[in-house]
Amino acid sequence: MTNSEFWSTARDHLIRYGGTFTPRIIERASGSHVYDSDGVPILDFTSGQMSSILGHGHPEIVDAVHTAMTNLDHLFSGMLSRPVVEFARALSATLPAGLDKVMLLSTGAESNEAALKMAKLYTGRYEIVSFDRSWHGMTSGAAAATYSAGRKGYGPPPPGNFTLATPNAYRSPFRTAGGDHDWQGELDYGFDLIDQQSAGSLAACIIEPIVSSGGLIDLPVGYLAALKNKCDEREMLLIADEAQTGLGRTGAMYAFERDGAAPDIITLSKTLGAGLPVAAVVTSAEVEERCHERGYLFFTTHVSDPLAGAVASTVLRVVQRDDLVRRAARSGKRLRDHLLDLQSRHDVIGDVRGRGLFQGIELVSDRLTKAPADQLGQQVTTECLERGLHMNIVQLPGMGGIFRLAPPLTISDDDLDRAMGILDDSLSAAVKA
Repeated sequence: MTNSEFWSTARDHLIRYGGTFTPRIIERASGSHVYDSDGVPILDFTSGQMSSILGHGHPEIVDAVHTAMTNLDHLFSGMLSRPVVEFARALSATLPAGLDKVMLLSTGAESNEAALKMAKLYTGRYEIVSFDRSWHGMTSGAAAATYSAGRKGYGPPPPGNFTLATPNAYRSPFRTAGGDHDWQGELDYGFDLIDQQSAGSLAACIIEPIVSSGGLIDLPVGYLAALKNKCDEREMLLIADEAQTGLGRTGAMYAFERDGAAPDIITLSKTLGAGLPVAAVVTSAEVEERCHERGYLFFTTHVSDPLAGAVASTVLRVVQRDDLVRRAARSGKRLRDHLLDLQSRHDVIGDVRGRGLFQGIELVSDRLTKAPADQLGQQVTTECLERGLHMNIVQLPGMGGIFRLAPPLTISDDDLDRAMGILDDSLSAAVKA
């Protein structure tokens, strides 16, 4: 199939599911690069879909998949295998004491769906709180807790979903007398509104420690602990969606660790499979026991699949053995230094934010007014791709000038430096265009 036939066939037969397709045919991937049909290497600063934290084609992941496919890949969902039980023990060992009950699943939306059902059954309530720029998945309950996009045209979502203002330090109208972000006042006001709207049935609050699709918004230091207090006061559960922040990407094993406030339920996906469809829900023995007593049901085709267990165990082992958490912190500092240097030389960069190897920049047409620069964002994306760098622009209304940078934890200093050089050149070229 020629390239023109490829694109013609794609137009004729593929369902479009959001945004536009990158105008390259990707033939293979290796390490920190993907390669197009002309053999051109492209630095992958999205780690696939924010998932391939070990890079593409990591040999130990390849071996784990080959062994599982050869010996034990899939079972009846009521059967257990050693890879699943061993993974559950290994994962719980990376978390605070008490978070030691694990369910192995396939996708992030699925894990959030399972967590929300668990929270509702445990509390006997049904109301869910999430950020107004959230993205937790496209299945029913997860989509009802997603506000950044996709809510219109599908009929009524499940009742009882409320928004909490995303604490965006760069743009929030909540300010102290000195002009700093008053996130505590913003949080207090948000829960005052929720309490006013609630029918007295608050079950859980689900959040990302770094709100990714909503603009790479890093929660202020102390915010998560304050949010946990709000939940405890209302006897509702806190669910941390660490799909993109888990397993070292932020320079800590889990992003929630920074505030020292352990959630009641944690969901993992993306990074847990290092590019393969693996997800998990983790909670306490107390929550699991009460849910079991009340008949908790989440019996899916691929729950407790041995292939997923083998892959996840391998990812955990490599991350810990190769000290990738510390490496992400070190590489993240290098990345941030580059981004701050670019900000000092390019007036269109209004804000730099994030942690570790999960950072973002927001382009603006005017630093004083902070007017968004969506069109410029598209131009920078095109310029980067032409020079061999794939960067992910947030393809949601009003956020077209926000980039998410999430290279693999294994990225070399040379590749990181080269990517920032490409970004530098691309910003200059786009501004001149």
